Amino acid sequence: MRLAELVSASDRTAATSSRLQKIDILAGFLTRCDTDELEAAIAFLTASPLQGKIGLGGATAAKLRVPPAPDASLSIADVHHVFGRIEAVRGRGSAATRERLLQDLFARATAAEQQFLFRLIVGELRQGALEGVLLEAAARALGVAADALRRGAMIAGDLGSTAVAVRREGPAALDALALQVLRPIAPMLADTAESPAGALERYGRAAFEWKLDGARIQVHRDRDTVRVFSRNLRDVTHAVPEVVTATRTLPVSRVILDGEVIALRPNGSPHPFQVTMRRFGRRQDAAALERELPLQPFFFDCLLRDEEPLIDRPQAERAAALREIVPTDMQVPQIVTADAQEADRFLRDSLARGHEGVMAKALDAPYVAGRRAPAWVKIKQARTLDLVVLAAEWGNGRRRGWLSNLHLGARHGETFVMLGKTFKGLTDELLTWQTGRFLELEAHRDAYTVYVRPELVVEIAFNDVQESPHYPGGLALRFARVKGYRPDKGASEADTLATVQDIYRQQSGNEPPVPRLDV
Repeated sequence: MRLAELVSASDRTAATSSRLQKIDILAGFLTRCDTDELEAAIAFLTASPLQGKIGLGGATAAKLRVPPAPDASLSIADVHHVFGRIEAVRGRGSAATRERLLQDLFARATAAEQQFLFRLIVGELRQGALEGVLLEAAARALGVAADALRRGAMIAGDLGSTAVAVRREGPAALDALALQVLRPIAPMLADTAESPAGALERYGRAAFEWKLDGARIQVHRDRDTVRVFSRNLRDVTHAVPEVVTATRTLPVSRVILDGEVIALRPNGSPHPFQVTMRRFGRRQDAAALERELPLQPFFFDCLLRDEEPLIDRPQAERAAALREIVPTDMQVPQIVTADAQEADRFLRDSLARGHEGVMAKALDAPYVAGRRAPAWVKIKQARTLDLVVLAAEWGNGRRRGWLSNLHLGARHGETFVMLGKTFKGLTDELLTWQTGRFLELEAHRDAYTVYVRPELVVEIAFNDVQESPHYPGGLALRFARVKGYRPDKGASEADTLATVQDIYRQQSGNEPPVPRLDV
C-alpha cells in the first residue's frame, strides 16, 4: 500500500475532533491495508516505528533540504525497510550513512510524505490516532470485539502483531493467545486513594504493600534463560545482573514475576528514584555499577508458575503463589486486613522507612494487564502527579543561563493542558541536564521561554489543587515542586486533567470549573 494513503488517513484523523469520525477514517484505512504492511502501518499511526528510535536526531532530519518527489511512489513497506537499515547502521561513519539513507528516502517522498516522515522521526507526530481510538478502529476493520482485541494485544505485548495474527488466522487467533514466558506483557497500573480507610471502603478487606520508589520490572525465567523487562517492555536484562542471578535461585523452572528493583543505602533506606535509574543508562558499565550501586529486587505479583498461568486468578491466589517460591527478603512486605487502624500503622511504618506509601489491592481481582484498574490503588503521604514539561523559562540571578521555570501540563484527550509553573526542587545538576535536554527538544521560543515537544515526564509534588483563572484548565497546583524526572515513562503515561479535577473535587467538595480550552 502507498504511504500516501496512510498520510492521508493521518491528516484526516488529525483534522477532526470527533472520536467516531477518527475511528471511521482509521478503520477504512486498516481494512484496505495489506496484511504484510499492517504491523508497520499501525506502528506509524501510533508514532512508534517498530525499530524504536532509529538513531536519527531532530538536527539531522531538520537540515535535510531535499526537493519532494512529484508523484507518490513510496510504499509503507519501503519506509519500514529503510528505517530498519538506518537502525542497523553501526561503527565509523554511521552518522553519515544514516543521513544518506534518510536523504534517499526523502528524495522519493512527496511534500506531504516528507512532512509526515519528518514528524514521525523527530517525535512530533500529533495526529489524533491515540491507541484507544486505533484499537477500536482495528477491531472494526478485523471484525472482532474491541475488548477481545485489547486483551489479545495486552498478552501479545503490542497491537500490531496481534492485528496481523487476527487478519491471517481469524478471531480464533485471539483465543490462542496465551501468556508466554520471555514475551513481556503490559503492566497493571493503579488508581489513587486518599487513605487506607478510603481503600477499605472500596474493598472491605485488602492487601496492603509498601509502595517502593524504584524501577518497575517484569522478570521472565524459562529454565536457565532469564529476561528482565522495564515498565515500557524494554529488555533491560544487561543492566541488572543481580536480578538474573537471584531469579535463577528460585525453586521453579518457569516463572513470570512483577516487581520493582531499588537501590538501598547500607541502613536499608532507599536511595532516590534517580539514583536507582543510573543503572539503566545505555552507556553504563553494568558490572562496575553493580559493585558501586547494587540493586535489590522486590516482587509483588506472580503471573505464571511453571506451567500454570495465574494472570486471571484472584490477587490472593497470586500472592500465595509468590510466597511459595520467592524468599521473604525478595518480597514486598504485605499485610492483609480489614482494620483501617492496622492499615494506617502499616502506612506510617512504610513512610518512616523512607518509602512512598502503600499500595492497596482487592483480594478477588485478576491481573489487568496494561490498564489502570480500580482493583489497585496507591496511597502516598504527599500528593504527586506525573506531568509533561511543555516549556521552560530562562532563569535569573544565579540561575542565569539555565532553563529553570517549568511549564507543566496534564494530558487531556490528544493534547496537554497547562496547570502551572515551578522552579522549586531543582538542583544545579538537574538544571544543567534539563537545559541541554530542553534545547534538544525545542519546538520554538520567544524572548524568555523555550517551548519544547511534550515528551519529558516529571514527577511533581504539590499541596493541593486550586481554581485559577490564568490557565485554560481552570485549575492550578499549589506549592508545586519537582520531585524528579521519570525517564521510564512516556508522555502517554502522564496523569490526566480528569485526575486533577478529581483531586479538586475530593479536596473542595465542589465541581471543578469548566475548562476553557479554546484560549
